[in-house]
Amino acid sequence: MAEPHAQRTRPDHMTWRHWLLASAISLALLALLGRLAWIQIANHEHYTELAAASRADAELLPAPRGAILDASGHPLAISVDTWDLYIDSFLWRDRERAGEAAVALGSAMGLDAATLFEMGISRENGDVIVQRFIDYERGLALRERGIWGVRLLPSSQRVYAEQELAGPLIGYVGLDGSGLWGIERDFDPVLRGQPGLLLSERDALGRPIAFAASGGREPTVGGEVQLTIDRFIQAIAEQRLAEAVEANKASGGTVIVMEPRSGAILAMASLPSISLADVDLDDEQVLDLARNRAVSDLYEPGSVFKTLTTATAIDLGLITPQTTYVDEGWVHVGGHTIRNWDFTGYGEVTMTEFLRRSLNTGSIWISQQIGAERFYEYLDRFGVGQPTHIELSGEAPGMLRRVGDPDWYAVDLATHSYGQGLAATPLQVISAVNSFATGGLLMRPQIVHSVVASDGVRVHEPVVIRRTVSPETAHTVARMMLEVVEGVPWHLARVEGYRVAGKTGTTIVTIAGGYDPDTTIASFVGFLPYEDPRVTILVKIDEPRGDSNLAGIVAAPVFSTIAAEIMEYLRVPPGERQVSNP
Repeated sequence: MAEPHAQRTRPDHMTWRHWLLASAISLALLALLGRLAWIQIANHEHYTELAAASRADAELLPAPRGAILDASGHPLAISVDTWDLYIDSFLWRDRERAGEAAVALGSAMGLDAATLFEMGISRENGDVIVQRFIDYERGLALRERGIWGVRLLPSSQRVYAEQELAGPLIGYVGLDGSGLWGIERDFDPVLRGQPGLLLSERDALGRPIAFAASGGREPTVGGEVQLTIDRFIQAIAEQRLAEAVEANKASGGTVIVMEPRSGAILAMASLPSISLADVDLDDEQVLDLARNRAVSDLYEPGSVFKTLTTATAIDLGLITPQTTYVDEGWVHVGGHTIRNWDFTGYGEVTMTEFLRRSLNTGSIWISQQIGAERFYEYLDRFGVGQPTHIELSGEAPGMLRRVGDPDWYAVDLATHSYGQGLAATPLQVISAVNSFATGGLLMRPQIVHSVVASDGVRVHEPVVIRRTVSPETAHTVARMMLEVVEGVPWHLARVEGYRVAGKTGTTIVTIAGGYDPDTTIASFVGFLPYEDPRVTILVKIDEPRGDSNLAGIVAAPVFSTIAAEIMEYLRVPPGERQVSNP
């Protein structure tokens, strides 16, 4: 009988397989141990840094922007501490807890919980902004509540203390913290400051580690810019300009107030303008409203320029205030007939009378005595057709054709002598005329008094650009300008208790192919008190369409009102009104 079949084994074969498997495992373990040893010992620092980096979280902390101050140190633009509120969308993947957090956050902020919930789950990762510029104390209270999945980061908000004041000049800051125009833009590198850095750690799921070590650096506050602008004088200028534009149905205007000896700008107002109280950056008109017309807009100054022509001839020794010429009411130059503004001839008149009556024929006669070469040399001295280099961007250089230019004609000498056919900014005009109040010194207009930055304090001292005419000539022209105003008892630029030296300018506006006789720019430039000038003031009213469009009726009374209020504000004592014969 055969033996039962037994299960056969192959012990030799199984032993070989076990040995092979064990060897492979051993080799793998040895390799792994070797790798771990290499990581832990040979390259420990490198992998420690990588591990830390994978957990590190960095947040930029905005630097508080430096303040913009007026001449007295009153803040015009400051930054206040606020908070920006975010939802951590990664954590809000937990829908149940996110719903609870939305209810709590909505209750605390007065917001709709459902809307917050949808905002928080709208993204898979990252922060979702809920609200910017939350009041600092309110943010602290919200932070103490510790609402899950909600983050508050320090921020700062730009606040304009005088919201309606000097919008084009001061400028504005965008959401990214950059200055968009005005001082905010031109001094952005100074005002901006240095952002801080907040370092913290997150776990493998991206959640903040509550008690992990943190660090970073504190933000550095930006520098401070103090302007020469006096907010009270600025307010006077803006208010009176607005009243004049409305009363004369004008399209706009400009007022500049300058301190004669230093060139400091005490006020710079223009219309149309922008209010910093409610800036809509999406408005297509915002760039036009933000334009500083005092430095960017060109116009033909008109008869104000007769003072420069007169000063040139006096400085060259060609005329005196008593020199006479025969005024027939018109003059023929280069195939063109040019008439006085009132179409009247006055016979034999002195230079003082010509300036007081603002006769075009007188300016032309004087320019012919000077000659073209010397005439334009003196216009260069006065800065005509040149930027003033004030510390503001967007300044236009002006336009002036000269002898030798292909588009210059003989008639240009005649028209330029009374301020037509050339273009300048209001700032260039007041700077030139101001030289008669300084004894013949052309001062650089100054808008910034000082800058306080990380590298110290920089005070901007007055700068004399050059001499325009001799002190004697400047004094003589100033006396003639005094006669222009004080020699006419009914002159509307007069200021009770103070003697004014000034000159009107009525310019016919250019249109395609010529001039529009019904559209003018009315201006007046003057300084007071005559004996010791404290301010030089330019008033320019664009396209008045009220009862009159003449400068003596439109611009002169605005000058008088502004000047009287400034004299009272500066506490300048009144003096005598007698006018000496020039």
